[in-house]
Amino acid sequence: MKWIKLLAILPFIGFISGALFANKVTPFVLGLPFFAFWCSLWVILTSVIMAIVYRFDPDNKEGDMR
Repeated sequence: MKWIKLLAILPFIGFISGALFANKVTPFVLGLPFFAFWCSLWVILTSVIMAIVYRFDPDNKEGDMR
């Protein structure tokens, strides 16, 4: 399950790709310009992804004191 840590790369890719292709104002999503919506979406997705990584990371076991 060491591949689970690779999920942490997704938010970085999401923000960077957003800066490249989502830098638009005209389409409004939920009342926000698209770029602001894209950044807000990735803030939420980053929290979800980090919770998944925390939950399934085998190095993060309860009672394991190093």
